[in-house]
Amino acid sequence: MIKSKFIVIEGLEGAGKTNASICIQHTLKEYNIKNIMLVRQPGSTPIAEKIRKLIKNNFHIEDFVKETELLLMYAARIQLVKKIIQPALKKGIWVISDRHDLSSLAYQGGGLGIKKKLINQLKYLFLKDFIPDLTIYLDVYPEIGLKRASKRSKLDRIEHRSLNFFKKTRESYLKNIKLDKKTIKINANLDIQIVTQNIKSQILKWLEKKIV
Repeated sequence: MIKSKFIVIEGLEGAGKTNASICIQHTLKEYNIKNIMLVRQPGSTPIAEKIRKLIKNNFHIEDFVKETELLLMYAARIQLVKKIIQPALKKGIWVISDRHDLSSLAYQGGGLGIKKKLINQLKYLFLKDFIPDLTIYLDVYPEIGLKRASKRSKLDRIEHRSLNFFKKTRESYLKNIKLDKKTIKINANLDIQIVTQNIKSQILKWLEKKIV
């Protein structure tokens, strides 16, 4: 048996994170790993879901100062990690999360321009050295991702941001994943069936290494 792991899926809007979560879940089950939990960030606890709605749907009341957005993201993240993710891992449950702190480095860091050092200090202050065991980064061009997102549903507050914002966000993702040996990059511009197969293949290779 492999000890329970924390797997994160990252990427821009329209990258296919939901599909990736399902793919990874099915792949783990085929590997006889049954205890699996899916979560999303921000969200997945009552408090974190309220923060999610505030961040994503607050169009007309008052716009956020960029630091406020960052702090709200971390408030939701800390609530989820402390209340759900860490207790689940201790019980032997595998956790697959749609986003984690790499999103803050990319969106609030790269996109909004908050210094990486400040974000890392905030992370360490509350989450210490808690990091994913594996991150799957779905790399999609912003033009393609946003087009997919607009077909999927009505765009939220963050999805309404400029193309330049998402280009800077992607640049930050690409820069940061080079520094993380636990991140696997997947070309998410391809057909969904090809992307799904590539994700499954990478997960199986990763699992094989864990039992060697």
